[in-house]
Amino acid sequence: MLTVAVTGATGAQGGATARALLAAGQHVRALTRRLDSPGADALRGLGADVRHADFDDRASLDAALAGTDSLFAVTTPFGADTATEARQGKALVDAAAAARLGHIVLTSVAHADRGTEVPHYESKHLVERHLRAAGVPWTVIAPAAFMDNYAGGWTLDGLRDDTFAWPMPADRPLTLIPAVDIGAFAALALQRRDEFAGRRIDIASDERTPGQIAEILAAAADRPITHQEVPLAHVRTRSADLAAMFEYFTTVGLDVDVAGLRRDYPEVGWHSFADWAAAQDWPALLSP
Repeated sequence: MLTVAVTGATGAQGGATARALLAAGQHVRALTRRLDSPGADALRGLGADVRHADFDDRASLDAALAGTDSLFAVTTPFGADTATEARQGKALVDAAAAARLGHIVLTSVAHADRGTEVPHYESKHLVERHLRAAGVPWTVIAPAAFMDNYAGGWTLDGLRDDTFAWPMPADRPLTLIPAVDIGAFAALALQRRDEFAGRRIDIASDERTPGQIAEILAAAADRPITHQEVPLAHVRTRSADLAAMFEYFTTVGLDVDVAGLRRDYPEVGWHSFADWAAAQDWPALLSP
């Protein structure tokens, strides 16, 4: 039985990984900056050992990682910036290496190793490179676009007006994955270190065009949702980083071997976009 430290444990990817590991009978040390949050309480209820950790406080990382076997590492620039993400990610890797952990599974993003020039892809790749040089057995899992983003933020605002506003042409394919599948795949890699160590794997569970996404959302929400292409210039006024990402999605695309992943790792229980959409509480989400 493993004791796995999980960063971002009260967030989407870390939370999904913690729950998948707990369901598999592993010990989870859930790391968070807020021990009193509802997410922390929920993890305690599932049997996790919740500990305080702050990426900018090395002593807290050392204490949180002591006595663990492996680590699920997640970093983010959102709420800070890409330089902060890179710095914090490297600090986490250094602490894990000093603790002599047996395996680090880092979640990055699909294509971050391909010179995309998307700022938050490049910061994640800096952390990937630091991890590979750290002398600790490592695995990088690299998710495609998050399905979960379609149930929040400005996308949800558009859906309330029966519009799937998305900065891509209606017929351009995009590979997608929900957080629950990321967590299941991360838990699999953590439990099968010998199979996954030294590998970088782009992961996705479905591929759909914006036009198809709008149709699936319309069926799931039972309302006439249509796709509307948002100009990249408009996105750029809000975030140059996200504009660069959507430009990459449109001009290059996130090619991920969805069929191969489903064939090779059926135990993940991959969810299609229709599966994910059908599981959402759209009446509650779309209420004013």
